[in-house]
Amino acid sequence: MPIQKILIANRGEIACRVIRTAKKMGIKTVAVHSDADANALHVREADEAVHIGPAPSSQSYIVIDKIMEAIRQTGADAVHPGYGFLSENPLFAEALEKAGVTFIGPPVGAIQAMGDKITSKKIAAEAGVSTVPGHMGLIEDADEAVKISASIGYPVMIKASAGGGGKGMRIAWNDAEAREGFQSSKNEAKSSFGDDRIFIEKFVTEPRHIEIQVLGDKHGNCLYLGERECSIQRRNQKVIEEAPSPFLTPETRRAMGEQAVALAKAVGYHSAGTVEFIVDGKANKFYFLEMNTRLQVEHPVTELVTGIDLVEQMIRVASGEKLALAQDDVKLNGWAIESRLYAEDPFRNFLPSIGRLSRYRPPVEGKQADGTVVRNDTGVYEGGEISMYYDPMIAKLCTWGETREVAIDAMQAALNDFEVEGIGHNLPFLSAVMGQERFRSGKLTTAYIAEEFPEGFSGVTPDAASSQKLAAIAAVINAHVQSRAAQISGTIGNHARKVGKDWVVKLGDVSHAVSLSGGADAQVVTFTEGGESVTVVGSWNPGQTHGHFLLNGQKLGVKVDLVGSAIRLRANGIDVSARVRSPRVAELAKLMPVKLPPDTSRMLLCPMPGVITVVAVKVGDTVEAGQTLATVEAMKMENVLKAERKGVVKRVAASAGQSLAVDELIMEFE
Repeated sequence: MPIQKILIANRGEIACRVIRTAKKMGIKTVAVHSDADANALHVREADEAVHIGPAPSSQSYIVIDKIMEAIRQTGADAVHPGYGFLSENPLFAEALEKAGVTFIGPPVGAIQAMGDKITSKKIAAEAGVSTVPGHMGLIEDADEAVKISASIGYPVMIKASAGGGGKGMRIAWNDAEAREGFQSSKNEAKSSFGDDRIFIEKFVTEPRHIEIQVLGDKHGNCLYLGERECSIQRRNQKVIEEAPSPFLTPETRRAMGEQAVALAKAVGYHSAGTVEFIVDGKANKFYFLEMNTRLQVEHPVTELVTGIDLVEQMIRVASGEKLALAQDDVKLNGWAIESRLYAEDPFRNFLPSIGRLSRYRPPVEGKQADGTVVRNDTGVYEGGEISMYYDPMIAKLCTWGETREVAIDAMQAALNDFEVEGIGHNLPFLSAVMGQERFRSGKLTTAYIAEEFPEGFSGVTPDAASSQKLAAIAAVINAHVQSRAAQISGTIGNHARKVGKDWVVKLGDVSHAVSLSGGADAQVVTFTEGGESVTVVGSWNPGQTHGHFLLNGQKLGVKVDLVGSAIRLRANGIDVSARVRSPRVAELAKLMPVKLPPDTSRMLLCPMPGVITVVAVKVGDTVEAGQTLATVEAMKMENVLKAERKGVVKRVAASAGQSLAVDELIMEFE
C-alpha cells in the first residue's frame, strides 16, 4: 500500500527538504518540534505539527517514546528520520517496525552493523573493502587510549563508535592530546548520541575525504551514484562539498563504487546510504572509514549531477518499489558545489553565534540566465531565531555548472548575493575559499582550512585591482549620498575626494582618477587600471542594502550597508568598512580621543553562548599555560578553554550547568 502520511523525525533544513519531495509526490507530512522550534520553518511547511518537549534534543528530538506518541496522535504510516538524531538508532527502527510503521531507511540489521564503527570495519574487511589500520576493540579509559595511540603511532584519530557529523572526533599528535581527546570525544558522544564508546585508528596525513552514494531496493538491486569530495572541513565538520571529485579517475571511481556496493550488499542494505573513504592523495590509495546508513547532509550535489531525487527514491524503496534504473543508467552531468552556511563567526575563530536573523535573503533559486543552477536548502527565515541548542547550520547553498570552474564562479556570485544579518556567519569565509587558487586547482586535503588559514580567518586583503574596484563602487554610492566633496576612509586605507565632477581615489601610495559621468547622481564610474579604462555601472539606489555592479560588462554582486554615514562593502570575501563624511566632519573626527578597550588580560571570558559543563580549577589554584580551565558546550560541540599563561585563580564566577552569553566572565586571575 502506498505511503499516505510521513512524519519527519527531525528539524531544520532536512525536515523542509523531505517535506518538499513529499508534497511533490502528493504525500501528507507531519512535523515534530521542541519548545525552541515552535515557530520554525519546518513546522510552518508541514501539514500537521506535534510538540514533543523542551528545547534540548535529549528531551525532545531523540526521545523515542515522544516520537512514537506523535505518530499515534497523527496516524502517520511512515517516518523519515533525516540525518542525525534518531536516523541511525536501531532501537528507533525496531520500535517503528513493531508498531507497523514504515521506516524510510535501511533495515535494522544494516543500521546495527554499520552504526557501530568497530563492527563495520570488520564486515568491510570481510567484504574485500580496504580499511584503515587501527584498534578495533572498545577502549575503557584515557590511560588505555594513550597506550593504544602510542602503539598505532601518532597521529591518530579518536572517534565515537556511534558518531557522525564531526561529533565525538579528535586528532591526537601526542600522549597529552590523546588523553584529552579521549575524554572530550567520550563526552560529546554521550551528549550527541547517548553512546560513549570510543575507538582509535591511524590518521592518514594529507588525506582527501571522498564518499560514494549508494542506493538499493528491497529486491537485491544496489548501485552507486558517483562520489562527493568532502575534504574542506573544520574540526571534522564538512564545510564545502562537490560532485564529482576533481581527484578521482574513472578507474578509481569505479573501484570505490564497486567496493561500496559490495559492502552494502554484505549487510542486505536498501534505501540511500553513503560509504565514506579516506584517500591518500600521494599514494592514490583509498581506505574505508564508515558507512552512514541515512541521507547525507551533502546529498544535493549528487542530485544536481545525476538528476535523481534521493528522497523520492528512499520513499519509493520504503514502499517496496524496485529501482527504476540500473548502474549503466547513472550518468554524471556537469559539476555541483555545496557551501554550508553556518551561524559561526569566522572573525572570532568560528565561534557559534546565536540570535535573530534580522535579514535573510538567499539568492534567487533555479536556472540562471547563464545556464547555471542555484539551489538553497534551508530551515530558517528572516526574523527567525538561531538557537544554541542545535547544529549551527543556516542553509546549504548549491550551484551547478557544466564545468568545475563554472560551478565555482556561480557559487562565488551566489555567495555575494546572499544577505544575512543579525548573527555572525561564515559567508565571507566561504567566498574567500572560492577565490583561492589552491581551491580552484582542486588541491584539497582535510587539512585545507588549517593550512590555508593557520592564524584563523581575518578577511581577505584585497589586491590593488580589487581595492580600486571597490573604491570606484564606493564612489558610485557616494555620488548618491553627497554631491559635494567627501572623504571615504576605509579599513584598506582608501581615500576619495571629489574635485569638480571627478574623484581622486587613493590606494596606498598611488592615486587613481575616477570620473563620474552625468553629475552627482551618476551610476557610472570610469577609472584606469593597468593602462586600460575600466567602467563601473552600478544598479545601487539609496536605501538598498545590495547592489549589482558591472565591471566592463562583468557582473559583481556587492552587499552594501548604508546606515547614516557608514558604508560597508562586501564581495568575494573582501569586507571593507568605510565612513562618508564631509571634510569638516572628517577633520573634527581626527581630534576625537580614541577609546581604548577594557583590559581583559586577567579574565577568562566565555567565547560563545553556551553551557558550562566543567570548571576544572578553583580559587587559589596555580595554573600553567595550556592547562584546561573550563569546558563550554554550544551547538552540540564541546569546547575546551585553556590558560594562555601561568597565573593564580582569584575568582570563579561560573559553575557547571550555568548558561553564559558571549564575553560573560568565567573566572578571574590575580
